[in-house]
Amino acid sequence: MSMSPSRLDSLDWASLEQQLDQDGCAIIRSLLQAETCDQLSALYPQTEPFRSQVIMARHGFGRGEYKYFRYPLPTPVERLRGALYPHLVALANRWYERMNLPERFPSDHAEFLQRCHAAGQTRPTPLLLQYGAQDYNCLHQDLYGESVFPLQVAILLSEPGQDFTGGEFVLTEQRPRMQSRPHVLDLKKGDALIFAVNQRPVKGVRGDYRVTMRHGVSRLHSGKRHTLGIIFHDAT
Repeated sequence: MSMSPSRLDSLDWASLEQQLDQDGCAIIRSLLQAETCDQLSALYPQTEPFRSQVIMARHGFGRGEYKYFRYPLPTPVERLRGALYPHLVALANRWYERMNLPERFPSDHAEFLQRCHAAGQTRPTPLLLQYGAQDYNCLHQDLYGESVFPLQVAILLSEPGQDFTGGEFVLTEQRPRMQSRPHVLDLKKGDALIFAVNQRPVKGVRGDYRVTMRHGVSRLHSGKRHTLGIIFHDAT
């Protein structure tokens, strides 16, 4: 795989954390090389790497489809999941402390997965998503059970303007007693977006309050779009 843990170690994580605190999201540019993106996209037509397929229209989720990987995860996905988690866990714990939530997350991802599995959340959640013309993904949250890691990562595997048009990644935040605020993210092939799964803390006049985040994808006009989703908690 063309992404090494040292690539992650060399990033400015203080700046990324500051961005996550400010907006609930942050972009890592060119985390994956084009070759790795293409290798991951090429897995989609296969059946062996996956445990299930979801056709969004059948469930009212939008239009398009996605497949959940089975264990053992493909090596690039396993490495990414294990290498990203330690860089996010300190921020996750700070967020939970600021929101007065009792759970704290262990520094090691394998240890956190043991906690998920003990709670009955044993099914892997990393997934590949595929969108064609006129497909879209409604605003949603990837929760899957009681144990939820508050950050997740989406990596765009296709090139906007070349492989597809439209299909922007959209985040919304619902602040108390205010209208929802949208963010439209400008992602290129290989870019990774870190974002809040559910709630995040925001400083207010009387201390921190909770903002609820949702994410989705706007309608594609043409072409095909693949995305890798890395969720750190497993599903019931």
